[in-house]
Amino acid sequence: MGMFTLERDHREGHEAQDVLARARTLVDPVLRAAVDSLPGTMRRVAGYHFGWWEADGSPSAASSGKAIRPALVLAAAQALGGDPARATAAAAAVELVHNFTLLHDDIIDRDETRRHRPTAWLVFGTTEAILAGDAMHSLALRLLAEDGHAVAGEAVRRLADCVVELCEGQQIDCAFEQRSDVSLTECLAMAEAKTGALLGAACAMGAQYAGGSEAAAQAMDGFGREIGLAFQLIDDLIGIWGDPEVTGKPVGADLLVRKKSLPVVAALRSGTPDGDRLAELYALERPLTAEELASCAAAVEGAGGRAWAQGESCERMAAAMSQLALAVPEPSAADELLALAELVTRRSH
Repeated sequence: MGMFTLERDHREGHEAQDVLARARTLVDPVLRAAVDSLPGTMRRVAGYHFGWWEADGSPSAASSGKAIRPALVLAAAQALGGDPARATAAAAAVELVHNFTLLHDDIIDRDETRRHRPTAWLVFGTTEAILAGDAMHSLALRLLAEDGHAVAGEAVRRLADCVVELCEGQQIDCAFEQRSDVSLTECLAMAEAKTGALLGAACAMGAQYAGGSEAAAQAMDGFGREIGLAFQLIDDLIGIWGDPEVTGKPVGADLLVRKKSLPVVAALRSGTPDGDRLAELYALERPLTAEELASCAAAVEGAGGRAWAQGESCERMAAAMSQLALAVPEPSAADELLALAELVTRRSH
């Protein structure tokens, strides 16, 4: 069995940005056609969220996101010998589900900024954003139902199961905010449901559309889930130490709302003076000052939360490579998947 690594020289000509650009070329027309089929206001909210136009409907040059999930669908299909173009509907469906969850998450978390501009609920109102998200979820299922591919029915079931798991992860994440005894095991399980599940489904659906076996689809699901956990660990680090100019969010955004992210939970459970100091700051029943935010970040680092998250991310990537080898024995066939995996671990926003 071939060895999978993240060394760049194994993927010359397969840089992640090229992979993402090709995915956008295939998927964007399908996404736009789907969104264009929505009734007036829902169409306007969805298009604004995707960055295609401003609130008044005029064209926009805003970001539409990185398109990692649809790119994973297409790269997985190619890795298993399929035609990526035949998996375009599946890739678009995954991206619609991802963005429907973002619309709802922004409301739940009361986030006011996404992709460097006001969130959809802030611009159009909570009701309109919720309904647009619901409609985008339905569009995803309709795309698969109308695709005509032999495995479309299986893909619908997989994506539907995934959405239930995503909702469970979000519910648990919200419940954690009311608890002071959250364990790292619970936190990792929540992150797998909230973030890993959809990346796993994306990779598994790509395998299915390529005609892969159920065992291959399950291994690809495992690969995506491990990638998702690595992704979440990096995202949590960015939520504390990310550059606002890059992230489009305030300094220490996660600390500001007392989010129990993975490095924070690692620090709180460390039994160290820094961990105790962090617990005291998190227990304050008032907004944190800029100085206190800086103290929180220093406490997370001093308690070992930052180092733990970085190390755990590396371990999850190693586990992902093991799963990938089960589905795709020849490393060269998985170049694009490896490029995307590298992007996850080296991103800054």
